[in-house]
Amino acid sequence: MQKQWSDIIEWRQRHVRDKQFMLFLAFVIGVLTALAGLLLKWIIHQIGYLLTHQFSITGANWLYLLYPVIGILITGLFVRYVVRDDIGHGITKILYAIARKKSRIKGHNTWSSVIASGITIGFGGSVGAEAPIVLTGSAIGSNLGQLFRLDSKKMMLLVGCGAAGAVSGIFKAPIAGLVFTLEVLMIDFTLGSLLPLLVSCVTAAAVTFAISGMGNLFEFHLVNAFTIERVPAYLLLGIFCGLVSLYFTRVMNWLEDQFRRLGAPWKRFLVASPILSVLIFLFPSLYGEGYEMIRLLLNGQGPADWNQVLEGSFFYAAPQLLLLYLAGIILFKVFATTATNSGGGCGGTFAPSLFLGCVSGFLFASLWNLMDDVPAVPENNFALLGMAGLMSGVMHAPLTGIFLIAELTGGYGLFLPLMMVATTAYLTIIMFEPHSIYTMRLARKGQLVTHNKDHAILTLMSMDSVIERYEEHLHPGDDLREIVRQISSSERDIFPVVDDAGKLLAVLVLDRVRHVMFRTELYHRLHVSDLMSPCAGRLNVGDPMEVVVSAFDKTKAWTLPVVDDEGVFVGFIRRSHVFAAYRAMMQDLSEE
Repeated sequence: MQKQWSDIIEWRQRHVRDKQFMLFLAFVIGVLTALAGLLLKWIIHQIGYLLTHQFSITGANWLYLLYPVIGILITGLFVRYVVRDDIGHGITKILYAIARKKSRIKGHNTWSSVIASGITIGFGGSVGAEAPIVLTGSAIGSNLGQLFRLDSKKMMLLVGCGAAGAVSGIFKAPIAGLVFTLEVLMIDFTLGSLLPLLVSCVTAAAVTFAISGMGNLFEFHLVNAFTIERVPAYLLLGIFCGLVSLYFTRVMNWLEDQFRRLGAPWKRFLVASPILSVLIFLFPSLYGEGYEMIRLLLNGQGPADWNQVLEGSFFYAAPQLLLLYLAGIILFKVFATTATNSGGGCGGTFAPSLFLGCVSGFLFASLWNLMDDVPAVPENNFALLGMAGLMSGVMHAPLTGIFLIAELTGGYGLFLPLMMVATTAYLTIIMFEPHSIYTMRLARKGQLVTHNKDHAILTLMSMDSVIERYEEHLHPGDDLREIVRQISSSERDIFPVVDDAGKLLAVLVLDRVRHVMFRTELYHRLHVSDLMSPCAGRLNVGDPMEVVVSAFDKTKAWTLPVVDDEGVFVGFIRRSHVFAAYRAMMQDLSEE
């Protein structure tokens, strides 16, 4: 079977050009990601309808306390005993795979996130399905690339096609899918690489439209078009969205750290699940993705419609508390989302960003309209604009926010306000937080690929590819005879000096031995300890390549030793090898 597959690959390489084959794979990825997205949405809808269709709308429903706990428990057991791998933080995993794993994503990610997130969200987990489906799409692209034994550059492109197709399909937004890949995954594709991305986006959107209908995900009917006197309100809304994004990002990051310190998964479950259940019981709008609430706020014609968001809660009989209810949602959504994922559930922050943005925009407009001597603003429009603002702030992706919201709703008549709000929100948050919710952890570890070409190449380079490993080591007590023996059997000019545990003590350079190596009368009188030199510096095996290059610049050395966390010698890295690998990577990324 292995030989037959190798023959198929060889035939393809001989008869099908790479560019044509990449377009074919992009088409396949588009179809598969669209079907995966539709399947996930169907699972969520079926579970959610089965559990909640008989709920009362005039008061609290006690089963809200039970369903989310069951959902994250089932998901946690599925991940722990079936998948047996971490599948959380989908987009962060994609970024890490690009930066550190040559775009290789495990095979189970093509299906595990669909099942896990479907159960989590269907049972009420306050997260989104988009990040899991983006991971699924990227995994489909990565595994197709591995199946056909493509190089790392083509693998990266297929991962991008999977992500673009997933966003395009699940949102019916092909332009947003393309922009998302370029802006959020931060991959510097050349112009020629855009064609496979476009094929994947268009295919995924077309398949989704064909199966689910031509309607937008959120219907929006523009009544009040853009007017110049609302510009101050647009700018203030952008600032408000930027601050809410900062709150969401910082609090989620802090909460995840607190849950992580609890240690065992069962401890996190016992703490997180009650938090989630109580929040959903008090604020039923936090159940699942929250898309129904978005539709109400976007299309409601007045208080009679907007007050429907209070259904199933203690607030139902007090519509005058609507704004307080919405403020509570903004405050507690991050707790519900983090508790869902940290407790054992699976989901992303895509939908929470849209949800929070809609609520934030609506609340801002409602408070604005309470003021005297200012022109009134339409709450529906500002709910729409808030979605772009929050997405821009949380994801640090203003273009994605602009195009996604325009395509999601058909709200192209508000394109200029969308640009104002998204840009202002982004400029606000980057004053306090330079990295998005997806990238902050990787950035701290130096594992993030960015649009900075030099930084991107160093991030993509692997230390393993430039380490020169040694099988023989010298010890301080070894005599000159042993030194000469190792020199004569090697083409190297530098040798490690280690103790009995293998920990690096110093180095021995050939130039220090050259003048005595042929004096046999000194073979037993001179020892390594007499000839060794201190290390100009040392590198840790886990150091990113930026640290490696910086160390060479700082020490002016041509060769530096590498040790592990215990100080045990691993090998040497030569400046010439680093820059040869750097040039090869630069050439590979620049070719098209």
